[in-house]
Amino acid sequence: MKLAIISVTKSGDRIASNIGKHFDVDLYSKYSMESFNLKKVTEKCFKAYKALVFISSTGIAVRAIAPFIEKKDKDPAVVVIDSFGEFVISLLSGHLGGANALSEKLAKVIKANPIITTATDKLGIKAPDIIAKENNLIIDDLKIAKEMAKRLINKEDVGFFDEDSLIDLRYGYVKSKNSSHIVAVTNKENIFKGKKVLKLIRKNIVIGIGCRKNYDYLKMRDNVLTILKKYNIDKRAVKSIVTVEIKKDEEAILKLKEFLNCDFKVFKLEDIKSIQDKFNGSDFVEKAIGVRCVCEPSVELFKAKIIHPKEKMNGMTIAIGKM
Repeated sequence: MKLAIISVTKSGDRIASNIGKHFDVDLYSKYSMESFNLKKVTEKCFKAYKALVFISSTGIAVRAIAPFIEKKDKDPAVVVIDSFGEFVISLLSGHLGGANALSEKLAKVIKANPIITTATDKLGIKAPDIIAKENNLIIDDLKIAKEMAKRLINKEDVGFFDEDSLIDLRYGYVKSKNSSHIVAVTNKENIFKGKKVLKLIRKNIVIGIGCRKNYDYLKMRDNVLTILKKYNIDKRAVKSIVTVEIKKDEEAILKLKEFLNCDFKVFKLEDIKSIQDKFNGSDFVEKAIGVRCVCEPSVELFKAKIIHPKEKMNGMTIAIGKM
């Protein structure tokens, strides 16, 4: 990750030079740039980089970033280093942006003291947003995530549930579904009704699709949403759409990929032919495209387990798999 370093002193430039030996950096210095304007530089860096390092006072940094702060899941990491290089302070986006981890790395490089003020880190508890970041999960609701973190800080019960048992938390959470508040790692749309639940959504669903040529996008989208709802699957859990190579330019599928914000993978006819006999096929489909079925073989070729076999819906077929 490239760092933007904003320095307002000559001693800051020397610290930046040291950091540049260990990190990929772009330096924006008051002493090496013509017409240096802190506000304009900060605005540019806030939009263009995932991490900003101010070598200045915290006051200068706070005033510089204040007009550009949006949301914790959008803002870049912001770290402040004092001009003597004694302290490295995690200022903004400590968890999701990675400012806490970056502060610790920078402190080791320049032999300074990292200053981390987030309470869960002080207590040695993994906050929900850290769990999400470390495991590539989607946070369903940032407000609920904040509420869960507050309960953890106050040592109130927060249950933790991972439906695939991939994450093992040993401190801070209660391994119980009976808690009134639960952090749940899931691909479900609805889970633990009647309780306060923070969903951390795991993208592990694969949708296999076969369809007629020039299929209507809105009809395809509605069909897929209907199937996902039928099986209580959150649409944000879709990792990939898979199909046969002759559908690589099918407009409806490409638009669906954008709508679901997921990957798109096509498989060769020969690969599908090699496993198609495991599934119910169609003479009509074989005559049209050369293989007897598409959606289920595509899911299997993606190395996903079919959890909901092929369903026919108005000129298209859908199968659901799970990684």
